[in-house]
Amino acid sequence: MASSKDAVLLQVDGREVRVSSPEKPYFAERGIRKIDVVEYFVAVGDGILHALRDRPTTLERWPGGVFEGARLSTRTDNTGDAFYQKRVPKNAPDWVPTAHITFPSGRTADEIAPDSVAVVAWCANLGTLTFHPWPVSKSDVEQPDQIRIDLDPQPGTDFSDAVRVAPHVRELLHELGMEGWPKTSGGRGVHVYVPIQPRWTFPEVRRAVIAFGRELERRIPDRVTMSWWKEERGEKIFIDYNQMARDRTIASAYSIRPKPHAPVSAPVDWDELPDVHPTDFDVLTMPARFREVGDKHAALSDHAFGIEPLLELAERQAKDQGLGDLPYPPDYPKMPGEPMRVQPSRAKRSTSEDD
Repeated sequence: MASSKDAVLLQVDGREVRVSSPEKPYFAERGIRKIDVVEYFVAVGDGILHALRDRPTTLERWPGGVFEGARLSTRTDNTGDAFYQKRVPKNAPDWVPTAHITFPSGRTADEIAPDSVAVVAWCANLGTLTFHPWPVSKSDVEQPDQIRIDLDPQPGTDFSDAVRVAPHVRELLHELGMEGWPKTSGGRGVHVYVPIQPRWTFPEVRRAVIAFGRELERRIPDRVTMSWWKEERGEKIFIDYNQMARDRTIASAYSIRPKPHAPVSAPVDWDELPDVHPTDFDVLTMPARFREVGDKHAALSDHAFGIEPLLELAERQAKDQGLGDLPYPPDYPKMPGEPMRVQPSRAKRSTSEDD
């Protein structure tokens, strides 16, 4: 490692990665500097590269670090301190690979598709804390090769509630001839990844996840909800099926979440999930865990399940219960077969006014 007053040069995977302003505070409460963030990603390099390799990846950039009052820019307000970068920066070195993807709007972009830890470190120098990879490979960006089941705690519930739902997720997957690999989200939720054969489109895979969530809701209706509308969810775990819609992504394994204690999304074993807490895993503790246990998601790439059982389940749900599609995110174009995107309380008011 070479250094100067204003920058540090790291040798990563045979590449020279320049880290500017290495002493800049990124998580002041923990004493974590920018250089510490970059070196964290290098320390867990094999793990995060396994999560990102050759996948089009949106960068969540916090160039000023995480501080009180810092906020993320949105589609409607771009004045935040952090932002999502979906297109490869113009100043990217020629060794930073990309993947050409199409958004729901029909617009296209070239997104970074990491193929080395050096690329990850280069992104970290830009202030990237959270990596959001698509569930596809750059070799086939139209057909997902992963199902990602997002157990999202609603108000009144927390991580422990998501953990209590997780064994039911595993049991149902086993009944379908599938296996999943869990991780903490880095927040209150739990994510379960299921490797699949890249033979189906985004709408088909999303439909499979809806079928899975509905069956889970049928089995444990007091704990799980599939309602898109927040006013109808109650104190339950929402299976966020729209995470499988095109251009919707989940924070990767080993990504850092922008919270004061610098938590990270941590792959875990099913057996240890009930005994962990999201705060167990952060920028300071994860490198030692990684050295000790390695990548708990390493076996993901050894499997590729078919989703035929889930599509058959969707057909039965449609035939026997009349269950069709569910709403897409509000920024999506209207999709074939999609129900009206009307909040239930608004629909009731509208009907009452018409009467």
